[in-house]
Amino acid sequence: MPRSLCQITDLTAAEVAEIFDLCAKMKKKEIAPRPLEGKSVACIFTKASLRTRVSFEVGISELGGKPIYITDNEIKLGQRESIADAARVLSRYLGMIMIRTFKHSDVEGLAKWASVPIVNGLTDLVHPCQILGDYFTATEHLPKKDRYKVAYLGDGNNITNSWLNLASLIPIEFRIGTAEDCRPDPDIVEKAKANSESKILITDDPKEAVAGADVLYTDVWASMGQKHLYEEKEQKLKKFQINSSLLEMASPDAIVMHCLPAERGREITDEVMDGPQSVVFDEAENRLHIQKAIMVFLSMH
Repeated sequence: MPRSLCQITDLTAAEVAEIFDLCAKMKKKEIAPRPLEGKSVACIFTKASLRTRVSFEVGISELGGKPIYITDNEIKLGQRESIADAARVLSRYLGMIMIRTFKHSDVEGLAKWASVPIVNGLTDLVHPCQILGDYFTATEHLPKKDRYKVAYLGDGNNITNSWLNLASLIPIEFRIGTAEDCRPDPDIVEKAKANSESKILITDDPKEAVAGADVLYTDVWASMGQKHLYEEKEQKLKKFQINSSLLEMASPDAIVMHCLPAERGREITDEVMDGPQSVVFDEAENRLHIQKAIMVFLSMH
């Protein structure tokens, strides 16, 4: 059975460290593995994409493979034919499958039935590649610590869930500033709390969330597929906007992150996003490097 990455908890803490090590070495050009030489990789998109599509297609090419872009209209996964049948057919043609979609069960179904590795490029539940790349970015910009203080402000979405998944494996003090009815998945919260080396705080006070934090992180208030809820979410979450006054309450050397795309002037101000403490575009670049490391890791295991 091939290894797949459906969510971060498919890995061990040691494997996360291995992926970070691979990422650092490839980014520095110390190694240039080509495990996809002569292979094709399906990139299935049922959600629109900029960073995910471009970074995966470039990464696959740099690892020696050929990316094949497949849209929802072409595949209609689980509709034209079962996920099990599609997975078994695609496995006869491909060396790996990446999918960016709505339903997390679609990714799990592919991983169950495919005989090649599956990489989750995003679902409504989690965004593992993004958060692995984000943590790697934090280690590049911050002094080494046993446990970083990460403050996430906004909707309890797939980004929040993935930070919690990471906190269930490695030590993180993760503070979530959000409204009462915008909290992340409760089961994922409990799994993160079970890691005694991490600390999890959920608060409706943004000042409590960011006090002394090493990382301030935010995302759009209404994710793709939830844009009809934007006005409702904005009313609940507007006090969690990352702005200069809130940033002043974090550690003096804190960095600011956003997974992009950003709704500038809503969840984050231009002044902060374009300011000296922002690492938003370094973070975006690292999607390429971490995804290459993930694909190399899965090819090796």
